[in-house]
Amino acid sequence: MTRLLPGVIAMAIVVVASNILVQFLLGDWLTWGAFTYPFAFLVTDVMNRVYGVATARKVVFAGFLTGVVCSLIGTQIMLQGDGYTYPAVTLRVAIGSGLAFLTAQLLDVAIFDRLRGGQWWRAPLASTLVGSAVDTVLFFSIAFSTGLSFIEPANDVSWANEAVPLLGAGPVVPLWVSLAVADWGVKLALALVALIPFRMVVSSLLGRQPA
Repeated sequence: MTRLLPGVIAMAIVVVASNILVQFLLGDWLTWGAFTYPFAFLVTDVMNRVYGVATARKVVFAGFLTGVVCSLIGTQIMLQGDGYTYPAVTLRVAIGSGLAFLTAQLLDVAIFDRLRGGQWWRAPLASTLVGSAVDTVLFFSIAFSTGLSFIEPANDVSWANEAVPLLGAGPVVPLWVSLAVADWGVKLALALVALIPFRMVVSSLLGRQPA
């Protein structure tokens, strides 16, 4: 429990912070939550490297439960806009968020474990890149694609499917695709940046440089 608790606390902080910051827009395509959520992969990878697969999975499930609680709270918070009231977190967003997190994080754990014998940067980088891609695809498609509107028929996601140029300059695509691409771009950048704290934290916990 002693070695598990720091990881659980760190993951909970990332998840809670991301759920709060996702409410605040940054430009046309991003929210501030896009810059905190990717650190969930850093927490998972550090726990995996230092304490192993079983502990990493426990931290993932703790993060998942934290996310569920945040989503439940969000469904009870009502916002007003354009003359009508709506929940801060819709059913589609809650399902997409939870399923994307759990799938991507467990995939990250599995890929990291498969590559842990290689150079120190290979496992965290590869697992985070793949996990981030899966996370992005699952969340944005479940939350906003018209093809999955049967999940919550009463939820109007027409705003997310407005045809606009990709990131304002590319081919015409649904708005949510631009949001997904921008989000994925941040995750890719932070996957590289996170290698620095990964090496520092792992080295500190192990008392030596990671292999």
